[in-house]
Amino acid sequence: MTTMTDTSVRFREFKMPDVGEGLTEAEILKWYVQPGDTVTDGQVVCEVETAKAAVELPIPFDGVVHELRFPEGTTVDVGEVIIVVDVAPGSDAAAPVQAPVAAPAEPAAASPAGVAPQEAPQGRRPVLVGYGVVEGSTKRRPRKGAEPATAAVEAVQRELNGQGPAPVVAKSRPLAKPPVRKLAKDLGIDLDGVTPTGPDGVITREDVHAAATSAAPVTPAPAPAGAVGGAATAPAEPYAEDAPYAGDASYQAPQPVAAAVPGARETRIPVKGVRKAIAQAMVTSAFTAPHVTEFVTVDITRTMKLVAELKEDKDLAGVRVNPLLLIAKALLVAVKRNPGVNATWDEANQEIVQKHYVNLGIAAATPRGLIVPNIKDAQDKTLPELGSALGELVATAREGKTSPAAMAGGTLTITNVGVFGVDTGTPILNPGESAILAVGSIKLQPWVHKGRVKPRQVTTLALSFDHRLIDGELGSRFLADVAAILEQPKRLITWG
Repeated sequence: MTTMTDTSVRFREFKMPDVGEGLTEAEILKWYVQPGDTVTDGQVVCEVETAKAAVELPIPFDGVVHELRFPEGTTVDVGEVIIVVDVAPGSDAAAPVQAPVAAPAEPAAASPAGVAPQEAPQGRRPVLVGYGVVEGSTKRRPRKGAEPATAAVEAVQRELNGQGPAPVVAKSRPLAKPPVRKLAKDLGIDLDGVTPTGPDGVITREDVHAAATSAAPVTPAPAPAGAVGGAATAPAEPYAEDAPYAGDASYQAPQPVAAAVPGARETRIPVKGVRKAIAQAMVTSAFTAPHVTEFVTVDITRTMKLVAELKEDKDLAGVRVNPLLLIAKALLVAVKRNPGVNATWDEANQEIVQKHYVNLGIAAATPRGLIVPNIKDAQDKTLPELGSALGELVATAREGKTSPAAMAGGTLTITNVGVFGVDTGTPILNPGESAILAVGSIKLQPWVHKGRVKPRQVTTLALSFDHRLIDGELGSRFLADVAAILEQPKRLITWG
């Protein structure tokens, strides 16, 4: 959604849009432009981080950047003006360009952020946006990669003497995905100085780590409190192909750890962005919905055999088949048998809203924090379609491209703690949802099978649900159905 307001015929304001559904604020991670840069309709001007994802914002009109209202790292409310663009550069109503607020301050040279533009003295020629004044004592610090000062002055003089328009030097933007840009920012690495090794000149995480290693001093310098250090690069495939949860959505690269100041006993990390949203959501959920958690331990040896068989099925070629796929399908069949679990509590109207669709959430731990993207209308998908949707969800989450819309409107969630070797847990509901299923690790255990003790593949399921919506009987039947399907996967056909 684009939000903008005409402040005059010449200057147009671009406001922080609601890039999700009902978001109220976003943090400016990085500006890709500075005052004086020429922008075109659709050009990305900044990257912002919402409560759940990083989003690049395009400008909706052409012009020259006049002012950046907020520096990088600032949290801005939706609807606040973040950038002012001169859509008619060179007109007589020109105003001096303000110093870029995102750049470090210079002693007595750059004007502070937020200072109102000063009117040009009478008799002085119009100021060319992007180059500053020709005469006077005020100078603007040249941006990295810009023309030398003498060349800029000559360009201005050519414009003032009627010898043609002053050329605008465009600065090329390094190619990198949002998570890589965030990593570079955390490590204090300028992407302009990083040598790309990815396809088509794209900078990878490994390139950023290599640049950080080469730039690191022999003796570590003290880091400011809360500074973020680098994270170890996760292997492309965290587990072997035959491991129970290889490639599951809930396994991601380790999160960056705050660098400790040598000799310090504590490190303070600002709570903002995704971590702030997680904290608020969990507190709201825990103290609003009365949680009940039930557990069941089940023999899923037959499901694991079916997973192995489906991997060899030509009809599923190209689809990533793993236990999560069959667990998701089992949950959808159990919902069909117990539709009352798929509902929402409407506090304002004191109503239970029964959902006739399932937007199946998959909790994923990413470097930005916990996110829960969901598969829309999962109940209508065949097994291959569900597998493809899960694969796309995993790939998008790993690349940090999950959109706010993909995380909105969930009805039920699966969280896989087993990928970390954990037997089970008591998950907290995703706000607005009625139930969440936690899946523990799958292990060989002694189990009584056909009257004899044998080693079997066993896991523990934990179901947390909102007791306002779901009584103990309904929750127990639903969890028992999921377990029964995983114990006898042929029930996917007989019950589905």
